[in-house]
Amino acid sequence: MATEIRVPTLGESVSEATIARWFKKPGEAVTADEPLVELETDKVTLEVPAPASGVIAEIAQAEGATVEPGGVLGTIDEGGTASAVPKAEEKKAEEKPAAAPAPAAPAASTQGYGNAPKTGIDTQDHGPAVGRLARESGVDPAQVAASGKDGRVTKGDMLAAIAQGGSSGGAQAPAPAPAQMRAPSAPDDASREERVRMTKLRQTIARRLKDAQNTAAMLTTFNDVDMTAVMEMRKTYKDVFEKKHGVKLGFMGFFTKACVQALKELPAVNAEIDGQDIVYKNYYHVGIAVGTEKGLVVPVVRDADQMTIAEIEKQIGVFGKKARDGKLSIDEMQGGTFTITNGGIYGSLMSTPILNAPQSGILGMHRIEERPVVRGGQVVVRPMMYLALSYDHRIVDGKEAVTFLVRVKEALEDPARLVLDL
Repeated sequence: MATEIRVPTLGESVSEATIARWFKKPGEAVTADEPLVELETDKVTLEVPAPASGVIAEIAQAEGATVEPGGVLGTIDEGGTASAVPKAEEKKAEEKPAAAPAPAAPAASTQGYGNAPKTGIDTQDHGPAVGRLARESGVDPAQVAASGKDGRVTKGDMLAAIAQGGSSGGAQAPAPAPAQMRAPSAPDDASREERVRMTKLRQTIARRLKDAQNTAAMLTTFNDVDMTAVMEMRKTYKDVFEKKHGVKLGFMGFFTKACVQALKELPAVNAEIDGQDIVYKNYYHVGIAVGTEKGLVVPVVRDADQMTIAEIEKQIGVFGKKARDGKLSIDEMQGGTFTITNGGIYGSLMSTPILNAPQSGILGMHRIEERPVVRGGQVVVRPMMYLALSYDHRIVDGKEAVTFLVRVKEALEDPARLVLDL
């Protein structure tokens, strides 16, 4: 019996994914729930498990293909044997070199479109996203220069062609040139360049950050905080804290609690604009930006106001490990009302973080640096950190933004406020 391998539900606002890699080949045996294929969406990377035990009978979508929720990725033969298909594949591979090399084919035919005149748009052999764009725009994929694997037309190719005003003009018309994004390099330089396709995650990061700049009236205000009290508290209690809670006492727990207290006093920083309305969030889901090899992700600590510092540190630790392993789920990165990003772990002294739309505020932490400051008329050296709050000036006034940072500063310089909820 054949069982279909289908694309799972990808989550809210995620309509497609790219096949990053297959863990199995046709003819290989699999067991139920064993990871079969890795999908990359514009938010996370997820693995699709085998729906049943058996043998991979067919791989319907190759690596690099764009798929939609519910789409068929391949099939599993529950009664098949693991040896039959690989031998057939090996036989085909051995026979291929013996075949006479075919003459070079026109670009259109290498994509599987053929050179026959077309009377309409042919969406066969294209991914769902390309087919949908073709139907909506009237641009024929056969006339679009392909940049995908094995000569496939990608969604990006279609968007570039649509932006150029391309149309389905028949197979005899020359294919339009790809969108020129930059001036060509000198020949000597071009040979030393490497062009790599942006991942879905990186494309989404780029798009969302630029959208935030284009949409919000973004402004950044700064302050600095004396970290002496927090650092002394960590030094005093770090061992007993780790022994009791099984997690190290870091800075993020203090900063999260300090931000939650400030958000309660200044609800506009925890709100968002929806059309002509302001939506005030009476809950505190704090996003913690985490850097990974594939890009920045922001898992969300939900109801942070109801958690202790130890619980927050545990949750952040779990998210950090999942992010590094690419195991974060889409649900774990949705619903945030405010974001904290820590550039200090990379050595940043000061920055202007970009809003995580549609949120109206993001706090930037930076490295702790010993600097001379005046205390009681005396110049002393203190461990100081610059704080930056980027905010949407459409909803947050300057007074509110400055007050928010002052409240965070006060809480961190006197951590007892966090315990006493002052």
